[in-house]
Parts: sequence; C-alpha cells; structure tokens
Amino acid sequence: MKPSLTPQRYLILLTVLLTASVGDTMLSHGMTEVVTHSGPVDLHHLTLLFAALRNPWIIGGILLLVGFFSSYLTALSWADLTFVMPATAFGYVVVALLSRFWLHEHLSAYRWAGILTIVCAVGFVANGPSRTEHEPTALAVMDSGAGR
Repeated sequence: MKPSLTPQRYLILLTVLLTASVGDTMLSHGMTEVVTHSGPVDLHHLTLLFAALRNPWIIGGILLLVGFFSSYLTALSWADLTFVMPATAFGYVVVALLSRFWLHEHLSAYRWAGILTIVCAVGFVANGPSRTEHEPTALAVMDSGAGR
C-alpha cells in the first residue's frame, strides 16, 4: 500500500529533491573556488579544509544538505525507502543539469547513460510492492495487547 500524498508530503519530496541537488552543486562550486585560489585539499594541507569552511558557497551547501537530511528523515517516517528514493534519483538529473549549465562541466554520453540507468532502476524498484504493510501476524497481535 502506497502512502497517501497530501500537499505537505509533495512539498517534502520536492524539498528532498531540490536541497540535495542544489546543496551538492553549491559544495562543488565552493570547492572549485578553494582549489583555484589555494590548491588542492589533502592530508598535507588540512588547514585548507578549515579555510574552505569559510567559503559562502560551502556554507550554503552544508545548510542545504542539513535541510535535505531533515526532509529525507521526515519522508522516511511515513513512506518506504523505495517510495522516497525516486526523489533522490531524479535529483541526479537535476545535479547533471545544474553541473552542465551552471558549473559548465562537460557530461559525456556515458555519464548521461549512467544517470538514465539509475533513474530507470530506481523507478523499477519504486513500482514494486510495499514490503512494510503486511497483515498482522499472531506475534504482532500478541505484542499489541489486543484481546486482553
């Protein structure tokens, strides 16, 4: 049984999609700025990691990813993972579009094929039966205290 979707639940799923996609893209943009100005962050230059945390793009990306995690947990509280996961899978498409048109990254045909494969696979799983809605078993009825 799939959960009923109210406007608030649609909004939560949209928030999952957008905060993950835009947050990841902002982190990428911020780290590109850090690397351009200071060099790569590695074990020998860990101070650059702390300097990166002052970049406004990185701060914004972290805040959006906190929002993603909160909305993701909210969605998982009323739906199966296989119901919520398509929102994050379509997030891959949004990330690809943002990276192509905002960050001006080149996306090969192989990457587009990979994204399409992921989206199709998640859609295939999402259309399967729900595994969390079962008929109550004898043990569940006993644990619930029914019949006392």
